[in-house]
Amino acid sequence: MSKIELVAPCNFAVEAILSREIKSLGYEVTKVEDGRVSFMADEEGICRSNLWLRTAERILVKIDEFEALSFEELFEKTKRLQWNRWIPKDAEFPVAKASSIKSKLFSTSDIQSIVKKAVVESLKTKYKQQWFEETGERYPIHVFLNRDKASLYLDTSGLSLHKRGYRELSNAAPIKETLAAAMVLLTPWKADRAFIDPLCGSGTIPIEAAMIGLNIAPGRGRSFVSDNWRWIGSKLWNRAKEEAGALERRDDVLNIQGYDIDESALKVARINAKMAGLEDKLHFQKRDISELSSKEKYGFIVTNPPYGERLSDSKSVEGLYKEMGKVFSRLETWSFYIITSHEGFERFFGRRADKKRKLYNGMMKTDLYQFFGPKPPRKVEKIDE
Repeated sequence: MSKIELVAPCNFAVEAILSREIKSLGYEVTKVEDGRVSFMADEEGICRSNLWLRTAERILVKIDEFEALSFEELFEKTKRLQWNRWIPKDAEFPVAKASSIKSKLFSTSDIQSIVKKAVVESLKTKYKQQWFEETGERYPIHVFLNRDKASLYLDTSGLSLHKRGYRELSNAAPIKETLAAAMVLLTPWKADRAFIDPLCGSGTIPIEAAMIGLNIAPGRGRSFVSDNWRWIGSKLWNRAKEEAGALERRDDVLNIQGYDIDESALKVARINAKMAGLEDKLHFQKRDISELSSKEKYGFIVTNPPYGERLSDSKSVEGLYKEMGKVFSRLETWSFYIITSHEGFERFFGRRADKKRKLYNGMMKTDLYQFFGPKPPRKVEKIDE
């Protein structure tokens, strides 16, 4: 198998978490930039990365990068690349995405058209044919221009990786699965500790927590555009999926609760949990935030409460934050992780966070407010005399 440079785009401010995920799979991170992490892997690494990376938005194969100050230069430099190494002669190869930032070439439709023509001309020369039916498997091409540097990629994921396959329905203002997973991964929560999302909506945070707790690969329930790519092959995909299945711990017991006052949102949460195969691992219940309580100790609250831009009602949001501060204070040994864009959150919550971390919910800048509870006492093993 050959070494391939892969690029994993992600939400801004999640790069460090994604880097740790990539390293835990055994791959070398070569570059970390805003909103993307580059790493080296092989063909099997494409399969494993798509299956396992919880905070990546997709996995791209980097074809090349070069300066492009004119459409002629973009065409000629794209044409000379070895596209036949990646794209079979009967494949479909749309230029599925183009973007341009601070570059002389700014028309994305023109960029797509030029790159498509250049790839066609390259393949004509290599395959000695003048027409391509494009009836085979799909190889989406992505092109990004940033400060006149063009980067060309093949997308191996297809649908974005935040589409796990379990959330067909959602209520208003959901949090993406990748960000929900990042929030859980930023906590020291383990599967033997209690976990509550008291404002769970359609259940994304509890579901992602359960998948992490049971070591379920987030891509196990979906397909990828590269599933049938010939130069990867079904053998590698099957091996990666078998590995993921063998590493699951579905028999483990979890204590994960999701509460909300919206019964329709809870109905969606239960459907999503069932689609994820987790209906027996999660408990969703209609409960107002004021009724929150738990007999458990050293648990975790991870939640995405409403904030102004989402509800356009700042007074009710601020009242909710005050109630949260009052209720959460009763859980003396618990830790709290709360994401919001409201800059006055701590004032209404009634307590300064132990740590604050910038995250982006889509393009909206938010902060993850982290309140650390005490560590549980160490378990002392009894030694038989």
